[in-house]
Amino acid sequence: MNTEPEPIERPVPLPIRLLRPGLLPYPEACALQRELVADRSAGRSLDTLILLEHPHTYTLGRKARREHLLVDEATLAAQGVALCESDRGGDITYHGPGQIVGYPILKLAQHGADVGRYLRLLEALIIGVLASYGLVGQRERGLTGVWVGQEKVAAIGVKLSSSGISSHGFALNVAPDLRFFEQIIPCGIRDRGVTSMQKLLGVAPPLHEVEARLMHEFARLFGAALGDDFDARVLTRPAHAPQERLLAPQAEPARVPFAQQTSLFP
Repeated sequence: MNTEPEPIERPVPLPIRLLRPGLLPYPEACALQRELVADRSAGRSLDTLILLEHPHTYTLGRKARREHLLVDEATLAAQGVALCESDRGGDITYHGPGQIVGYPILKLAQHGADVGRYLRLLEALIIGVLASYGLVGQRERGLTGVWVGQEKVAAIGVKLSSSGISSHGFALNVAPDLRFFEQIIPCGIRDRGVTSMQKLLGVAPPLHEVEARLMHEFARLFGAALGDDFDARVLTRPAHAPQERLLAPQAEPARVPFAQQTSLFP
């Protein structure tokens, strides 16, 4: 299925704040999103796009089944991998270094007020970035996300607040260690694989370059003007909440070069 949604056209681009906190533990990212959703709902802030990476983490969405995690928590602890519950939609997925995660905090009424169209726009965002590298991303009927052939290259899972503010979003596999996906049934889908831009291209494109292309395509599709306005204060609040309860310990976040990540596996 390749029906593309039309970009949102506006007389003047809508200003959207851009936050790039770098490598951020998942519970802290969820706390940040909750604060931004509350501020946006109360009219205290603009729409916001967060782009970041997470340390090694498995997240369980609202429809997740624990049997889709194929290793025990002792193994996760030995690997330094966190296990977190999340209030986003979907099943289990993996986040880690080499993956760009995007969390749009948007008042959906200003972007068409249609959740289905919003999901298609997020897919179009990924498809457009892949196309800029000569890769053909596609949708699969009945499934959310972006695929190349029979393998998923980007996962999508969102939440909409009672006041119509979106949170959570997408995860694009640029150059993560794909072996972590072998320890789960990603998104609960048994008969499909997972891929990355590195695997498809034979070389890992620079993360900052992919991020720049994501920003450009997001601005085009959402009729937006993105601007940096990062306030580190919002990252200092308590991180853990019932919706994203930390189920397994997580090591201190650190950037581990891709070539050195093999030590996480016996």
